Formats: sequence, structure tokens, C-alpha cells
Amino acid sequence: MIYPQQPPVGYQEIASTLRTEIHSGKYRPGRRLPSEGALAQTYGVASKTARAALKQLRDEGLAELVRGYGVVVREPVEPQLIVAEPGSQVWARNPTPEERRALDVPEGVPLLIIRSPGGLDEAYSAHRHRVEVPPPE
Repeated sequence: MIYPQQPPVGYQEIASTLRTEIHSGKYRPGRRLPSEGALAQTYGVASKTARAALKQLRDEGLAELVRGYGVVVREPVEPQLIVAEPGSQVWARNPTPEERRALDVPEGVPLLIIRSPGGLDEAYSAHRHRVEVPPPE
């Protein structure tokens, strides 16, 4: 809610509030988050701002879009540890539509790419994996 003498609310503040409510259990996995319209009305912002807040949560892997239903809280996933070879390079990028299907990567979740010292690239869904690269021996 907006009050006089309060600075304007941006999408990051709305996303932060929703993130806190997700972590506190107010919104449990599978539960629908407020719609763009409801957020816009509650915070006195444009629909575009509310949409950006929901997109931020999707990009972080906390929520996902269910067509015809809305944005829902995603079930938390305990990430699997992958220990890469010493000297490997690791970076993140968005998957192609084919990679998203083949690796079952939800919308808004990037891939972790591991390039071994031999030049072989492997891709992992960032919401299900974390990578550790030991220092070179």
C-alpha cells in the first residue's frame, strides 16, 4: 500500500516483499501469487511494474508461470553438488528452447555451463545444481 510521504515503490521492492512472504511460508509451493492487477492496485503501481516483480521471482527460480492459472510458488529443490575438474571454467547462460525441453529447465532458470580443461562443455539446470571447482593442484 502507498502512503503519503512514502517514496514510490518499484518492482524490486514488490519482488522483495513477495520473496520474504514466500520464505516465511505465507505463500507455499504450488500456491498462486497475487496477479499483476492485484499487485498494481495494492502498491499503486502500473501493471508493467507488477509484471516485472513477478518476472524477477520467476528469473530467480522462486516462482513459475502456469498457463491459464497464474504465477505460482515453485517447489524448492535441494541442489546437487557437482565437483568440476580443477581448471574448469563455469558460467551461466539462458537455455535455448531445445535445451529447456531436453534438460527440463523451467522458464526463468539459467543453465550452468562447465567447460573442462579438455574443452568439453556440459550443461546443468541452475535450480537443481551447484558447482564447485577445486583449486588447481
